[in-house]
Amino acid sequence: MKRLLPWILALTALAGGCGRKGKLVIGVVPKGQAHIFWQTVHAGAASAARELDVEIRWNGPTVETEFSRQVQIVESMINGRVDGIVLAPADRVALVSVVERAAREKIPVTIFDSGIDTDHYVSFVATNNYAAGQLAARRVGEVLGGRGAVAVLMNMPGSASTQEREKGFEDALGKDFPGLRIVARQFGMSDRAKSLAVAEDLLTAHPDLNAMFASNEPGSVGAAQAVKSRQLGGKVKLVGFDSSPTLVEDLKTGVIDSLVVQDPFQIGHTAVKSVVAKLRGESLPKKIDSPARVLAARELGLPDVQRLLNPDLKKHLQ
Repeated sequence: MKRLLPWILALTALAGGCGRKGKLVIGVVPKGQAHIFWQTVHAGAASAARELDVEIRWNGPTVETEFSRQVQIVESMINGRVDGIVLAPADRVALVSVVERAAREKIPVTIFDSGIDTDHYVSFVATNNYAAGQLAARRVGEVLGGRGAVAVLMNMPGSASTQEREKGFEDALGKDFPGLRIVARQFGMSDRAKSLAVAEDLLTAHPDLNAMFASNEPGSVGAAQAVKSRQLGGKVKLVGFDSSPTLVEDLKTGVIDSLVVQDPFQIGHTAVKSVVAKLRGESLPKKIDSPARVLAARELGLPDVQRLLNPDLKKHLQ
């Protein structure tokens, strides 16, 4: 019996490190949970979990401004000894300490959607947000014929993904369309109601505005409501970012000129696969890009667009 004891202890430790019922347990932490983007990421993560026979534990702040809550969630997952973590940092600085703590404790972390100011992670899975911002700028330049006044409805300070979109937009506008001028920039704080109020202010302060770029989903929803309430659809060219049923409807009716869309399902799926690959001894690239595209109303019926915009969330989240 004494000879068997070390083996029993070793097997017990191995089972404990692999989560419940011997499965790997992966903590998945989004920036927030309110928006359709994060629900679609969740569906993609759940799909990967079933495919790989692992368990995911999904938890995130209610809204994207709750940095301290997101830190607490990651701390709790580390304390609970999950096998790996998949994280979309709400702030590129505030989450550094917990990501580096996970690395010290040999819990691999994949960062997704938005960057972080440390390299202590396995891989970064995201849209090339700078390039996506450039796509939005080129669309604005195209529909305005290279001349006019433009406003930018930004997301919030510290969010790396949207900061990169906004920089890409401004850089491309300045380089490729010298006849376009940015007359205002304001934050919507990742909130639809606040974004609506900001968009109303922008339209009031700049009655000659020709176009507006909103760098995320709640900002796009708020901007669309403001344009619609003033019956400016088609007059103020609105280029939004991400999709939701509301945004797609506004795209159909011409309130929104176009949307720059990501593939959040694939981002969630790939992020979980990457951290599981690391746990299983595989090598993978430090950066995994997910492409974005500009979507106009005439493309809504295309099969690949339908798949992108309407993933079967019930199927994956039941």
